[in-house]
Amino acid sequence: MKLASKSLCIIAASAAALLAGCAKKPVRPDPSSTALGPQSGGAGLTPTDVSTTADANSALTNRDPNILEDANTIRGLLQPVYFDFDRSSVKAAERPKLQAAKDYLDKNPQYRILLEGHCDWRGTSEYNLGLGDHRASEAKKYLIQIGVAADKIETLSKGSEEAKKNADDATMSKDRRDELVVLKKP
Repeated sequence: MKLASKSLCIIAASAAALLAGCAKKPVRPDPSSTALGPQSGGAGLTPTDVSTTADANSALTNRDPNILEDANTIRGLLQPVYFDFDRSSVKAAERPKLQAAKDYLDKNPQYRILLEGHCDWRGTSEYNLGLGDHRASEAKKYLIQIGVAADKIETLSKGSEEAKKNADDATMSKDRRDELVVLKKP
């Protein structure tokens, strides 16, 4: 009887250990349910709410269509900084982009900058969030080294949230980046 009781205890303990060790892979949140939301911009506007003609003296006539601006941010004004696979160090070839960000902040002292770290789709969500954070932090360190005040820089990791799944090498190389977003409000 003791042997059967011991065997039963060992089997129960083994089953408990096995079940405890099988953690589920975390599920990515739907962007619409996060604090930032899907970031689509222009919510509530219809095409008839916006004039399709610009005044001849308007700055909008020569505006770059890739620049997205809202009340708080300007996206696409500064070029993204790209990284090698599984790396967070800022390559020498990418440093002029950060210098351009410094120059912009020097000319526009009322603004700040947000460094959004991104990764390609490979790796776990947790790993990619960490890598995105390292990428943004490395760019911040470089900006501070070249004279940007630390309080003018914020960092955020997006990890692989916006990465294209099962993408080719060219697309993945564009996903490994820091987006430089101009922040208008303090």
